[in-house]
Amino acid sequence: MTALSGVRVLDISQVLAGPYAAMLLADLGADVIKVEAPGHGDHSRQMAPRVADNVSGAYLAVNRNKRGVAIDLKDERGRGLLHRLAETSDIVIENFRPGVAARLGIDYATLSALNPRLIHCSISGFGQSGPYAPRGGFDLVAQGMAGLMSVTGEPGGPPVKCGVPITDLGSGLFATYGILAALAARERTGRGQQVDTSLFETGLGLGVWEAVEYFHTGATSQPTGSAHRLGAPYQAFRCLDGHFTVGADGDRHWPRFCEVIGRPDLPGDPRFGTNADRLANLPDLVEQIEAQTSTRTRDEWLERLEAAGVPAGPINTVPEALSDPHTRARNMVVDVEHDTLGPLKALGPVVKLSETPAEVRTAAPGLGQHTDEVFGQLGVDADTIDGLRRDAVVA
Repeated sequence: MTALSGVRVLDISQVLAGPYAAMLLADLGADVIKVEAPGHGDHSRQMAPRVADNVSGAYLAVNRNKRGVAIDLKDERGRGLLHRLAETSDIVIENFRPGVAARLGIDYATLSALNPRLIHCSISGFGQSGPYAPRGGFDLVAQGMAGLMSVTGEPGGPPVKCGVPITDLGSGLFATYGILAALAARERTGRGQQVDTSLFETGLGLGVWEAVEYFHTGATSQPTGSAHRLGAPYQAFRCLDGHFTVGADGDRHWPRFCEVIGRPDLPGDPRFGTNADRLANLPDLVEQIEAQTSTRTRDEWLERLEAAGVPAGPINTVPEALSDPHTRARNMVVDVEHDTLGPLKALGPVVKLSETPAEVRTAAPGLGQHTDEVFGQLGVDADTIDGLRRDAVVA
């Protein structure tokens, strides 16, 4: 048994935020049908890295556990097929610019009239309302406009975006949260609803510390590098062979950290006695700490800090993180079989459920791989599907 057994999702989205949300639902057991345009399919199919000449790693990353159909939604016959699918589905996910779904006849008003229990999720750059609604959605732009880039990077340095597409992935997570809430509400009301979220609002929502600083002090947050704006020491420190991280801003860990680095006098220094003191004198604090940490290797410090119960860790590369024994023990790297490429590595499910666990069952589908299967299950006969294929309405 899976958590979302019997739930059908139509994924009419592209690239990242929408497909990521749909993949999370698929991992939990939902029957996710990915709907793409004949010919080119999801834009991510053309993106790097290339796993093979005609296979994109970007596409594989967020489309596992799905069945794939290819439909031309600009053709009335294609829209008719999509409407038939919507009548038997629980959830639709799309990430067109506001207005495009309505022109294609796949918006909430149209589809909910066919299926009042349908939950329709729209992910866009700026939401379905407001002055910026017509604008396109790009992670970089959203990070900038939501204030995230203004607080990322080193003090006094140029604007820096987060190293991962945080508003794209975050929007996928928030969309999943909204969809599951709507599913729970439907159990009580019997009705579906529209779920509306955006990259911009995700960026604002993730800036929770920065917002509270402004709301309550009037201060505008600035970049802090690897440091925390509310606690110190809580950052990366230089050592003999690189850097490592330390979280010793609490009253319990701060004196222990000082003992480990051979500076038990620092907590008694009036500049560093309280967390507020340490934040106010952070450059001096870092100078004092790094004078000590730069004398030994990362592994030496991590061993000593672990023994003392002080939170600390290495700064791993992506390969180091993926090969870490804890990563493997938590099943965060799994094997999945691709129809043409054979076994591939993939990230495992992040959330572990004891009774209805998520799992990686199948690799991402080829373009239109399940067109015959899906529409056959709807009762569309083979001759009709063949005729639609000849007219490029399906592929």
